[in-house]
Amino acid sequence: MNKYITELLGTFFLVFTIGCTVVGNGAGALAPLAIGSALMVMIFAGGHISGAHYNPAVTLGVWLRGKCETRDVPGYMISQIVGAMLAAAAVKYLKFGAAVAPISVAVLPALVAEFLFTFALVFVMLNVATAKGTSGNSFYGLAIGFTVMTGAFAVGNISGGVFNPAVAVGISMMGLSAWVNIWIYLVAELAAGAAAALAFKVVNPGG
Repeated sequence: MNKYITELLGTFFLVFTIGCTVVGNGAGALAPLAIGSALMVMIFAGGHISGAHYNPAVTLGVWLRGKCETRDVPGYMISQIVGAMLAAAAVKYLKFGAAVAPISVAVLPALVAEFLFTFALVFVMLNVATAKGTSGNSFYGLAIGFTVMTGAFAVGNISGGVFNPAVAVGISMMGLSAWVNIWIYLVAELAAGAAAALAFKVVNPGG
């Protein structure tokens, strides 16, 4: 249960930060820095408890890599989505009345952008947080958080820089993305998580 609570809390603060920095009078161009930093600190806070996935695509990748028990996968993903939904509700309450316009995305570019940077995120996470060669390192949270920050700066204007199915649910609830587009994120991100696990196994045959 502690693992699931940790996943809920970490995802909550990630999505809460996204909402507070984007909706209304937020952080403007610095939003990706705040979002990446929020992920980083929550990873350092919860990594020793749950592995600090905070992302169903990461959970899928870690499971396929063999570092997450099958029985934990549904609990992790449900906790992450619930955390995102609670965060969206909190943002809507705190930012009540703020004008929100859903992002406009072109399907194919958004699919490619979300796939590439979700792949990068999961690949980095697997290498810095689960590989034998980096075991016990102190930089894993920074590496993962900065991957999200980099992706948000790079392709945020193309796809929204989501890289996380739970975040996709959260931003849809907040009105930052139309519900009709959620399939773009789910398909691209889950496929990327699986592809990253495969790539990890190829370049790390010994684990």
